[in-house]
Amino acid sequence: MRARLVTAATTSRPFAERLALFWANHFTVSLAKNGARGVVGAFEREAIRPHITGRFETLLHAAVTHAGMLRYLDNDLSAGADSPLVRRQAARPRAPGQPGPRITGLNENLAREVLELHTLGVAGGGGAYGGWGGYTQADVTAFAAVLTGWRIPLRELVQGADVPASRFEPAWHQPGRKTVLGKTYPEGPEALAMVLQDLARHPSTARFVCTKLARHFVADTPPPALVARLEAAWRDSDGELGAVVRTLVQAPEAWAAEPTKLKTPEEFVLSSVRLLGLGETAFTRVPDGGIGGMGQRVQAAPSPAGWPDRAEEWLGPDAVWKRVEWATRVADRLGRQVDARTLAKASLGPLLHEDTARQIDRAADGPQALALLLLAPEFQRR
Repeated sequence: MRARLVTAATTSRPFAERLALFWANHFTVSLAKNGARGVVGAFEREAIRPHITGRFETLLHAAVTHAGMLRYLDNDLSAGADSPLVRRQAARPRAPGQPGPRITGLNENLAREVLELHTLGVAGGGGAYGGWGGYTQADVTAFAAVLTGWRIPLRELVQGADVPASRFEPAWHQPGRKTVLGKTYPEGPEALAMVLQDLARHPSTARFVCTKLARHFVADTPPPALVARLEAAWRDSDGELGAVVRTLVQAPEAWAAEPTKLKTPEEFVLSSVRLLGLGETAFTRVPDGGIGGMGQRVQAAPSPAGWPDRAEEWLGPDAVWKRVEWATRVADRLGRQVDARTLAKASLGPLLHEDTARQIDRAADGPQALALLLLAPEFQRR
């Protein structure tokens, strides 16, 4: 946790770091689930960061097949109903009253979340990011069958010094061909890469992911014209994320005069640390810098959907009050060491409103001036 936050607070490539945090949230693996606690950091380091401007298909494959994702969404416990493993367990003689086999068949968690959260979007419409899914429950079940056999044994996760690589175990795999979204795929490990390739190239995936990118970087309600341009860049480049991001950065909508996106608690703390030049010292005593106290446990999103990206999710009275408390504590500690008035003009530039500058100028002392800067609307938004 400290390594992640120190990297974000000190990097000279902050836009790349923001992309890494966006994709880590899109492909959530969370500390909130006990079984995944030992692999969250490795997942971000190995599956996400190397691919933030590569092809989406590569990023998707790395995320889905990583030990962290397989553990987090229970694919390591998924076995085909007709797999050799399940057949052997079912055939074992049992005394009267003895419980049946622990592994009994498919677990659809990973298949459902890849379709709903990582690629196509919510089936049948609705949801936070719109609905363009176009898949059915039968597609979820068939995709879960494709995923059987991709796992990481618990004994290796516990005993190994490093997070071991996932692998395909035929004994757990559902035999036979599977049909997903109207296309039939062969039995065996090669089917997963084929399905993921088709999902990455599906037009619903382009729309869903481009909408999320525009929502994260531009506005809670992203401009349809911008989303359409991002989709076009996706199609023209065959899902090359670098091309999509260049289109985003060059878009006039991304440079609105008034910042509209409310910072999450993690973003608020990181931007404050960067503003004050605190570096890694900000996370020496408290590894998360106080982010968890504002309602966002680092690397511990409450569900596979990740942390919300709309202002309304972070503007409840209690959430706002916790920001005030955090800013006040920081200001009390550092307010006499910095000139908040000069810092406001240097950091916010033309975004600094006259009224905000006037309030900071009229502050009773340094701590109050710094607290007003940290809590100013111009600084709370990005």
